[in-house]
Amino acid sequence: MIFNWKKTEKSAATTRQKGAAAENAALEYLQAAGLALVERNFKTPGRGGGEIDLIMRAADGALIFVEVRARRNAAAGGAAASVTTTKQRRIILAAQHYLLRHRNPPPCRFDVVAIEGGNIEWIQGAFSAQ
Repeated sequence: MIFNWKKTEKSAATTRQKGAAAENAALEYLQAAGLALVERNFKTPGRGGGEIDLIMRAADGALIFVEVRARRNAAAGGAAASVTTTKQRRIILAAQHYLLRHRNPPPCRFDVVAIEGGNIEWIQGAFSAQ
């Protein structure tokens, strides 16, 4: 599913501001698709840990760990391709740490929201923990 991001895109001065704008657009998009926000910017303690941009809950109760990536264009592979195996491992580590809070963890999946050239693409089940 593709969504035009131009209306929410701002000319942010810093990388952090651009990242926050991308996360806001992704959050708005996912909420419009029926997901509920559980937590934002969950980080594992210590150096070298992972971060999960958005943790969402689907109507069926599944937890969805979302990585948001934004790029101006498809140069160098684009937004989705920038979620490398190293980044995936860090997200998986953070998700495992987050799930320690749950006695009986619900079903989970890892999604990517790729924002590129003004469009949003939601890639469900982009990678797995296996």
